[in-house]
Amino acid sequence: MDDLFDQAGSEEARREAPLADRMRPRKLEEFVGQEHLVGPDKFLREIYQSGKLPSLIFWGPPGSGKTTLARMLTRNSKAHFLSFSAVLSGVAELRKAIEEAEQRRKFQGQKTVLFVDEIHRWNKAQQDAFLPHVETGRLILIGATTQNPSFEVIPALLSRCRVCVLNFLSEDDIARILAQAVAERERGLFAGEDPLLVEEAAVRYLARVADGDARRALNALELAASLARAKAGGRVTEAEAKEALSSGSLLYDKAGEEHYNLISAFIKSLRGSDPDAALYWMVRMLESGEDPLFLLRRMVIFAAEDIGNADPMALQVAVAAQQAFSFVGLPEGRIPMAQAVTYLAGAPKSNASYAALGKAAAAVREAGSLPVPEHLRNPVTGLMEALGYGHDYKYPHDYPGHHVRENYLPEKLRGTVFYEPSEQGEEIKIKARLSRWREGVKKEEDDPGESGGQC
Repeated sequence: MDDLFDQAGSEEARREAPLADRMRPRKLEEFVGQEHLVGPDKFLREIYQSGKLPSLIFWGPPGSGKTTLARMLTRNSKAHFLSFSAVLSGVAELRKAIEEAEQRRKFQGQKTVLFVDEIHRWNKAQQDAFLPHVETGRLILIGATTQNPSFEVIPALLSRCRVCVLNFLSEDDIARILAQAVAERERGLFAGEDPLLVEEAAVRYLARVADGDARRALNALELAASLARAKAGGRVTEAEAKEALSSGSLLYDKAGEEHYNLISAFIKSLRGSDPDAALYWMVRMLESGEDPLFLLRRMVIFAAEDIGNADPMALQVAVAAQQAFSFVGLPEGRIPMAQAVTYLAGAPKSNASYAALGKAAAAVREAGSLPVPEHLRNPVTGLMEALGYGHDYKYPHDYPGHHVRENYLPEKLRGTVFYEPSEQGEEIKIKARLSRWREGVKKEEDDPGESGGQC
């Protein structure tokens, strides 16, 4: 009798579960997407068919199928599935699970798969705790993470697991999953209810804006159906789909890999002189909650590093945008940000100043503390003057063109060139001037007359 009640309770719980949970594929043939892993002759397809399950790390965005794959692979290997949340569980719970797994192995001959969701949330000590059990095979680990495991999983554990990279699901993949949920009568959208008409436009809208997340799309579809039932029309239209997703947010983790991916795309778009792409990435980050001052700081750095003297105004524009934003705040502060982004992207590019900095730093490291030439030293005392400090210093303003040939580097570095202007923008003029001065084209050895002050 208890079994009957348990079964009834299980069926009730299944009907009450969210649509995304009810529609989890039960076998690999039902799984949509990730063909590079589950397609014919691919890695996960082969281990699914063999039933021999190694330790794995699934790295991919939300709603891409990490948990579903872990459950299917475990079920097919006849192992016991034990699910952990790295957010809620610690070392104590892990030790208890390991003890139970050992008892299960000894007395039932059954292996245990430990599925750790958000494994990147466990620190090094927690990950170390189950390392020996994975190494000996007493536990099969399947970790799921949205973060790059190279940064978040300890090397010793990473070396004992196969990393499988899951991609964002495509719009067509999401549309197919939604269509299955609408058509499936046993556990789908209208399980136990009278069906509604779901318009194709609603499905395509959800598939397009779900950001590659099947769970998000299915949850939105379920909400859209509830909204439609409350209305007289009795059909799920694009309007209900939009309302269901009105509070959605873009994928972004300001402390994780996606943060670095997006800022990298932003800077590379600026460097590649593409204002359209640069604006897109800027807005993408702002809409996802990025701190605008972080973007403005990067623009100031970019102006000096990648534009430099090819357009000296670029740095002024970037700094002005930062000051303007601090003055007006959001949302209007995005306007000077957009002006700065389009200016920086459209400006001529030169990293000559940045490259010169690197060369000068290398010279300092290699040559050490070279003495300042005596003619460049300031004779602030009589003794220093008697020792020759400042002797024969040539004051440039006393010469034609306010320039005179002189050596301003330590003697060991005489003639060294760090700054080599490009053929871009204002640097064309700078290059011409420096070329004349460095090569002594002008007659600059005239009588200097009475020397001016020293500093």
